[in-house]
Amino acid sequence: MDHIIGQTPSGGGAPAGTPAGTIVDGDQKTFMADVIEASKTVPVLVDFWATWCGPCKQLTPTLEKVVTAAGGRVKLVKIDIDANQSLVRQLAQLGLPMQSVPTVAAFWQGQIADIFQGAQPESEVKRFVEGLLKSAGGSMPSADLLAEARTAMEEGDAEGAGEMFSALLQQEPENGDAWGGLIRALIALGREEQAADALSKVPEKLAEHAEIAGARSALALASEGRAARSQLDSLKARLESDPKDHQARYDLATALNAMDEREAAADALLEIMRRDRKWNEDAARLQLLKFFEAWGFDEPATGAARRRLSAILFS
Repeated sequence: MDHIIGQTPSGGGAPAGTPAGTIVDGDQKTFMADVIEASKTVPVLVDFWATWCGPCKQLTPTLEKVVTAAGGRVKLVKIDIDANQSLVRQLAQLGLPMQSVPTVAAFWQGQIADIFQGAQPESEVKRFVEGLLKSAGGSMPSADLLAEARTAMEEGDAEGAGEMFSALLQQEPENGDAWGGLIRALIALGREEQAADALSKVPEKLAEHAEIAGARSALALASEGRAARSQLDSLKARLESDPKDHQARYDLATALNAMDEREAAADALLEIMRRDRKWNEDAARLQLLKFFEAWGFDEPATGAARRRLSAILFS
């Protein structure tokens, strides 16, 4: 199949009236500058597309329209996956789902902030961009309440945070950030059954929202962690006896994560990968990606561990 490097589903070029540099074609050579560095000052959407992809031809013009309407508050970088296969492989190794196109990843402060896949109507693309701008500090409806709830969680007031997330959901029943926050608050309070019930009530359209996916992983890890914590002493004893006991180290990482010792949990999984990268069908890397999802893309521990994972994978 013939492909033209740099061709875009919309025929190339930014729509008339678009601020310079707001919509660009990117590649693996410019990714760091166009996306990672640029996202430190303005949120960046990355549209992964292919010339043979029908839905891409529907989505890209919609993305361009919404980004243009944002008046320079968000940037769009379009990347042809066939012309940039090395970049796609690297991003997939770091946990970015690239099984299908179109895939749109939102970057803020050098990290992935949110993701969606498949062609979406303009209304959903607008909602996605609004959510991204809100995360980046834009002035959006109910942003103050959401910020207050998150602050309460950071300060250990899960009860108060849960009440505020619930209040926000009364105003905005399809607010993915509020659903994810409520589920996390319930987990923090040890109410895992209620958290699972809340997860089951999340609107279907929000199932792959970054906060929902993270809360889902956090709930699964809470259950795994409780079982592992009960064996903490025996796991440490097994490792002292045999440092090559990867299963013990894997279970110890899960227990440490449940104890909120994130750096140590990541260290354990990275150590498995250093010793045997493909152990148990890549279980250590997959568990680490689940940690990232549960911790959140903007969590410092995620960024630090992701950089160390990159060093192992690309060494």
